[in-house]
Amino acid sequence: MATTPGLRTRLVQEGIVRSPHGETSEALYLTSGFVYASAAEAAARFAGEAEGYTYSRLGNPTLRMFERRMAALEGAEVAIATASGMAAVHAVLMAQLAAGDHVVASRLLFGSSHYILHEILPRFGIAVTTVDGTDLGAWERALARPTRLVLLESPGNPTLELVDIAAVAGLAHAAGARLVVDNVLATPLLQRPLALGADLVVYSATKHIDGQGRCLGGVILGEHRLIEKTLVPYLKHTGPALSPFNAWVLLKGLETLALRIDAQTATAARIAAFLEGHPRVARVLYPGLESHPQHALARRQMRGGGTVLAFRTGGGRARAFSVLDRLRLIAISNNLGDAKSLATHPASTTHSRIPEAERAAMGIAEDLIRVSVGLEEAEDLIADLDRALVP
Repeated sequence: MATTPGLRTRLVQEGIVRSPHGETSEALYLTSGFVYASAAEAAARFAGEAEGYTYSRLGNPTLRMFERRMAALEGAEVAIATASGMAAVHAVLMAQLAAGDHVVASRLLFGSSHYILHEILPRFGIAVTTVDGTDLGAWERALARPTRLVLLESPGNPTLELVDIAAVAGLAHAAGARLVVDNVLATPLLQRPLALGADLVVYSATKHIDGQGRCLGGVILGEHRLIEKTLVPYLKHTGPALSPFNAWVLLKGLETLALRIDAQTATAARIAAFLEGHPRVARVLYPGLESHPQHALARRQMRGGGTVLAFRTGGGRARAFSVLDRLRLIAISNNLGDAKSLATHPASTTHSRIPEAERAAMGIAEDLIRVSVGLEEAEDLIADLDRALVP
């Protein structure tokens, strides 16, 4: 009797196409172009009348394996890879929007996403409205105006604020808009936006998918018709293609993704509980804690609290910097999703270009530290944080 392969099996086996050499590891096709047996074959490939590749900006066997594995993981009809997570966000917006269109987005977004919305889109006559992502009434009011696209992050970076994806999807579709979800903090293992009603999902594959700080990558997933008609032409002609080497590295990362996410999420939950009881911590933000204001929503739409948490030290930027500088095991870095634990001060790094008043409205306080939990022993990470917090 045929059965659907389990998650860990798909992460190792899905999408593999072996060359005639029968290699065990996925083949790495480091080539810019391809040759044809005849001029007629070249013409047929370019016309879409024959199977095969033409140019690695347009398609490559190693990229195709990565895209098929990501689609199987996400439960999407198709995936298309990009050179970085921000290339994916930029493409998913620009490929679907035109002058006169209106976008509604959650207020809490990664700093570069905020820049695209507020600095780039308005140059092309695209109007943008941002709302408190936790306020369904605010979404409904913003969507009363004709809207082409809705964009949100959940959990949001860096305060772990959640958006009710299913509810916003319903409001967006009722308004005739498509919903795009940046699911990078949850990963496909802990949250499935397409199953909750999203039309497209984007990831920075640089984060958990690689998981070891080695390379950049991005991916967009969704319905075949939408991606092939709208996204593929834009990406093919503007060129933010993922390199074959990076695709191969990301394939290797996917093989261990489930093991890493399970371990990192368990450790993050322990650290969050420790910090919540620490006398020198003002507040902890982690969806897995009952104290999180949207803990009930997290339990409905996520399988776990995730690998990232944030906490406030009290004492403003000076106190946060002092804590960061006393860390010895946890490195200061603006990346996340790595096998190594990393910490950053969002107000002065990832979100530093956002005006102070807007940062405050997002909850990005001067004493906020974001921690991406790695694969180290929980006891060692807790000891490192305790040592940094005590003075």
